[in-house]
Order: sequence, then structure tokens, then C-alpha cells
Amino acid sequence: MKTRDLVHVALFAALMAVLGLLPPLALPFIPVPITAQTLGVMLAGSILGARKALLSLLLFHVLVAAGLPLLAGGNGGLAVYVGPTGGFFVGFLPAAFLIGWLTERAWTRLSVPLAFLINVLGGICVLYAVGIPWLAVAAKLPLAKAALGSLVFVPGDCVKAAIAASAAVTLKRAWPLIQPPRSALPTAPPPSST
Repeated sequence: MKTRDLVHVALFAALMAVLGLLPPLALPFIPVPITAQTLGVMLAGSILGARKALLSLLLFHVLVAAGLPLLAGGNGGLAVYVGPTGGFFVGFLPAAFLIGWLTERAWTRLSVPLAFLINVLGGICVLYAVGIPWLAVAAKLPLAKAALGSLVFVPGDCVKAAIAASAAVTLKRAWPLIQPPRSALPTAPPPSST
């Protein structure tokens, strides 16, 4: 891995920490607050690609597990993993990876609507698929109640997906960090045999 790649990984781990400084919005009916950190997950996948996004979120996980209070509300430490928000935190990893992987595959035709769809799939569907069952177990809630309570997050997460999609397409044009897959690169015509 190049030095530039390591800088990108560290930069997005730091971005996650900065987004954790924004105060969470607690909801009275579900023990999971509204935070800005899911935006960081979407941005990492959309801008860095699968491998670097995953490494960035792994670095963030290591820092949080070590006890640094980098999650929204100043949370950190191993206790985060067994709490009601632990599934969403663990879901950051597959969500960022899937967003990055899909973005890499769609790179040559990436548009804001397509990037938005990718962010919804990874940043909402995958994140909720991991987080909601975990919430139900940790908070001793019926799965249906945990799922229903989580619906309140969908509009805000759609706004975050739109922001991440716009940022990805803008950076693709101005300063692309993701390289197109080798199969998408134009190939030189074979030499003529004249």
C-alpha cells in the first residue's frame, strides 16, 4: 500500500471521529440516537473504494475498541459492541466495503442517481440488516418493534446518501481517488500486420 493510500485511510478514520463530535439526537422510543457518522461510512465507501474504506473503518474500530471516545456522545471501549448500538457500529464495516465495491464496479458510468442507489443499498439496507437484529437482542425488544422504531432514521439516511453520492461524483470529476477497474480501461488496438 502506498503512502498516499495510508493517508487516505487515516484521513477517513479521522473524519469518522470528527463526525462523532456532532451531538447525537436521542429519540425517546428507541435506544439508538441519530448521528452523523453513517455519513462518514457512506463517504468512505463512495470516495475511497472497498479496500481503503474497509481499512479506514477497521482503524476507526481499533481506536474505539482501545477506549477512545470517538463515537457520537463520547462513547468508546469494548462495551460499545454489546450495547444496543453495537450492531450498527459493526455494520459500518460491511456497509463501507459494499458501497466501495459497488462504486468501483460502476465507476465508468457513475452518476448521482446510481451513487445514491449504491449508498442506500450499503449505507441503509446493509447497516440496518446488521443493526436492527442486534438492537432487538441487546435492548430485549421484539424484532418488529426494533425494525419499526428504526424507520425514523430512513429519511435522514437518505439525505446522507444523497450527500455522499454528490460528493463521490464531484470528486470523480475533480480528483478521483478510485481507479476504474482494469476491465473498464480502454485497450490499445492490436498492431496491424501490414
